[in-house]
Amino acid sequence: MGNARLYEIMKEKEAIYMKEDFTDEDGIKAADLEGEFATMNGWEAESDAANLLNGLGIDTEHHYKLMSEMIGPLKVKVLLAQALFGNPDILLLDEPTNHLDLDAIAWLEEFLINFENTVIVVSHDRYFLNKVCTQIADIDYGKIQLYAGNYDFWYESSQLMIKQMKEANKKKEEKIKELQEFIQRFSANASKSKQATSRKRALEKIELDEIRPSSRKYPYIDFRPDREIGNEVLCVENLTKTIDGVKVLDGISFILNREDKVALVGPNERAKTVLFQILSGQMEPDEGSYKWGLTTSQAYFPKDNSAEFDNDDTIVDWLTQYSPVKDVTYVRGFLGRMLFAGEDGVKKVKVLSGGEKVRCMLSKLMISGANVLMLDEPTDHLDMESITALNNGMTKFPGVVIFSSRDHQIVETTANRIMEIVNGKLIDKITTYDEYLESDEMARKRQVFTVTDSQEEDD
Repeated sequence: MGNARLYEIMKEKEAIYMKEDFTDEDGIKAADLEGEFATMNGWEAESDAANLLNGLGIDTEHHYKLMSEMIGPLKVKVLLAQALFGNPDILLLDEPTNHLDLDAIAWLEEFLINFENTVIVVSHDRYFLNKVCTQIADIDYGKIQLYAGNYDFWYESSQLMIKQMKEANKKKEEKIKELQEFIQRFSANASKSKQATSRKRALEKIELDEIRPSSRKYPYIDFRPDREIGNEVLCVENLTKTIDGVKVLDGISFILNREDKVALVGPNERAKTVLFQILSGQMEPDEGSYKWGLTTSQAYFPKDNSAEFDNDDTIVDWLTQYSPVKDVTYVRGFLGRMLFAGEDGVKKVKVLSGGEKVRCMLSKLMISGANVLMLDEPTDHLDMESITALNNGMTKFPGVVIFSSRDHQIVETTANRIMEIVNGKLIDKITTYDEYLESDEMARKRQVFTVTDSQEEDD
């Protein structure tokens, strides 16, 4: 972290030069320190540190403050700058984008891309991993395997490898069956005995590839609406809501169209959740109105799902109450897609982990057959595999989606319309997330990616 020796030299020099009784021995010591200081590019250290701090968004006015005087997010940035300082041989970064605004993340991406030494990074931010990584270390079966390329390339290539092995095994199994049938049919036939013996040798040489079941499990998330959505989806007029004296929503109006996939972005978590609660009928606005189209059916994924699981139901019983088909086999099919197999179905919902509860909620959305999905931070508690599956499910969903998510990749690949609530007012643009950020510097400053303890995967 930083350069401890350089800091030590600076302090030693400072102590020597402040002596009133400066001796020849002190002069020799100071000269040695100055030489080592110059060798370590000490004269550029302060400007290098300032560049790192500025790049991460720490204004110059804060550079000479004590750490105890800094607010939490700035402290995190200082610690990150300390890790980056001094051109280390190996840079270890654990969730480095946490608490950073997007300008700081973009600067960090550029820094790491140009960094000439080794970087090992752990991150839930797939967009960040795609930007900076040249290799992916896949930890599975208790072993580490390296793949060249970024996260998306690793995902596609690892899935392709498994698919190719399965296809190769299928062809081998067909060949084995064909050889076995020939041998069984003609082994006792004198005129065919040589051919049968030849086929026995060929059969012995065929070996199936071992496809070990991965410790990494991908759910299958597929939202299929029961009916096609019409042209009139949602009309919102002048929605206003004040909570604890703060005007969270201030005269918000918009119309949703049948092909919209809307991302609610920005750091104002309360405003986004309040809007979802109003649109789902769980909260009344102070002023204004909204109207859903006649052909719409809505399913809502709340940010706080604790009330859903405060009961003694088993997983199967819990999901059955939301199913249009009251058949256990039918319901278990949806649970199986979300990795609840066999005896998992009789687990009590109140003892489930955060990740398991999220997967139950996604099962509920799938079984509903709704053509409008409202999702408030659906990636909380999910591991990377589940996030990837959810991303795929949202992208191919043929209905309307309005969602909030801290996952840059999900927002960029899913949304074709961006909304942000700033001081109660609505910013509404038909655009992708990256285009939205590119066109508005202040928007980049407002977007902060954060992984808190409650949002870490716990599946």
